[in-house]
Amino acid sequence: MSSQALDATQAAMNTDDAPDNLTSEGQLSMTLHTMNTRPCFCPKSFCFALVMSCAVITAGAAHPAAAPKPVPTYADVSYGPHTNQLLDIYLPSKSTEFCPVLLWFGGIWKPAKHAPDPGRFLSAGCAVVAVETRTLTDGMTEKANPPVSFVMNDACRAVQFIRLNAAKWNLNPERIAVGGSSQGALPALYVACAGERADPKSSDPVERVSTKVVCAGAHRSQPSIDPKRMQEWVPGVQWGAPALGCSFEESLKRREELLPLISRWSPDALLNKNAPPIYFENNWGLTRPETVRETDYKVHSPAWGLGFQKLAQQAGVTCYVKYPDHPTEKYKDIWDFFVQQLKSAAP
Repeated sequence: MSSQALDATQAAMNTDDAPDNLTSEGQLSMTLHTMNTRPCFCPKSFCFALVMSCAVITAGAAHPAAAPKPVPTYADVSYGPHTNQLLDIYLPSKSTEFCPVLLWFGGIWKPAKHAPDPGRFLSAGCAVVAVETRTLTDGMTEKANPPVSFVMNDACRAVQFIRLNAAKWNLNPERIAVGGSSQGALPALYVACAGERADPKSSDPVERVSTKVVCAGAHRSQPSIDPKRMQEWVPGVQWGAPALGCSFEESLKRREELLPLISRWSPDALLNKNAPPIYFENNWGLTRPETVRETDYKVHSPAWGLGFQKLAQQAGVTCYVKYPDHPTEKYKDIWDFFVQQLKSAAP
């Protein structure tokens, strides 16, 4: 295996932005195809090349090429004046009813929108909306206090915009869920925990619409911007800067001063009895796998979800946490949770 192919494979396996349906087997197949399998006249080399060719053919047969990703029904729909306030909307092709909808948030450091395999939801009669928001960088540039407020306000606005325009896309405005993976889970959890953000007196019709959702899901997530609490949950972790407008080290030193901002913008601080059901899923257990870097593991440890779950239980909020060897009742995984919650009858 060439060093370039190995490096490319490792990069694909370590990136947060890789598609959630890219498996290690798929990466292996991709890597094998990048290798030089040209036969030569040396018997040993020829045998090696023949073996590698068979490996490629076998891998291809066992793991056929993935189907093309669904194309958004409506792409780059603007939900606000900023260039990063964009939506991709995926609608079921044969729906005769108003569809429940999942809003899935992308990056908070770099503008991005990632839809979690829309096929698994479209086949169940649920729509998917991939949401791009303004970023922490945008917040720092425009001196927002704190920068994370740009991300959180946009998350609420995306829910309000979809609800206001639900009839246009045959969506059910009463069956809206929010979610995200890694950094994208933070705005989803904010929407779920912040309570009603509608402003009936606003001159903007979008802002007058409700921000309430039926549930929230967090995949490999970090549900807090409180530097002290996150280190209580995951000792040694450093994450989230410049959400509060400064480095992590500075936010830890200035925590008492920053508490009003933490109380207003951190999902764990906002959690209350009126929050909807919340589901956490992690692909690693409570022990770091040897192949995973320590910094990566700390940022994506299930200990975050377990810490949040304790707060949820104290507040009387239903909260599930799934990770290897720790299944959840009623739901196979986060995707099953979303579909069941969205398709269930409104209370």
